[in-house]
Amino acid sequence: METAIEYFTVFGGVEIEIDTNKPLIDLIKTHILDDYNSFKNKIHNQTGGYSVDHAVLTGIALGDRKTTTSFKRAHVSFEEGMKCVENLCDKGIIEIESPQNYLVNKRGNENKVAKKLLFTTPFLRFWFAFVSPIYKGIKEGDYKEFFTKYENKKSEFSDFIFEELCMETVMDYFKEDPIDKIGKYWDQDRDINIIAKTKSGKVLAANCKYTNSKLKKAELNKLVNDCKSINLDVNTYILFSKKGFTSELKSQKSDTLKLLTPRNLKILV
Repeated sequence: METAIEYFTVFGGVEIEIDTNKPLIDLIKTHILDDYNSFKNKIHNQTGGYSVDHAVLTGIALGDRKTTTSFKRAHVSFEEGMKCVENLCDKGIIEIESPQNYLVNKRGNENKVAKKLLFTTPFLRFWFAFVSPIYKGIKEGDYKEFFTKYENKKSEFSDFIFEELCMETVMDYFKEDPIDKIGKYWDQDRDINIIAKTKSGKVLAANCKYTNSKLKKAELNKLVNDCKSINLDVNTYILFSKKGFTSELKSQKSDTLKLLTPRNLKILV
């Protein structure tokens, strides 16, 4: 599943048959970089090819997805950025995501926190993060800068896709008491990757970490403290980890603490 996640982060949403036995970097070169002009034309037809729109898309792809941060990266005003967002939403390229304040009884705070922007396919996010910003070298067949940037950021870049897949897993994992509402919560001080409420009224809160080290008890403590700080009464905490958990954290596993790894994501297949 770890391999599947990494490949999906790049090729999700593209109709290309991928051989996961081949190194991902080789597949990127063969199917994307060597075929740059073809992909560029298809994407420009989809986006309209406007430079400001592309700058905003790169700002979204490389940052924390918040509107304010994305526009700052793109060097555009908030008003100009929102015009681009409306246009790109109409074209089905991105979606606007709001914190699920109603799940934490904080209605009315929506306008105080920046919304986040979500690509509709992983491939478009990959393209505007790593290909579009350095297109000149790629167009000329020089991939050195791409390989450097991608190797430096690929683990961090996969974190968001892992988070999205974890959300889908939560939907499928709790079948005995199905999920009724699910989303994310963030404000100026905290970020909770997943919050959900089951049909019986139980509240779930989860964080997802796609790092190459085992999660420690400190990650659980942070999640618990973040939930308490917004007065969220949680019945079950969930941690997702790429590389598993320390023995100390494993000893805390119970009906009120679920520890899940990429193996648990097989439920989506």
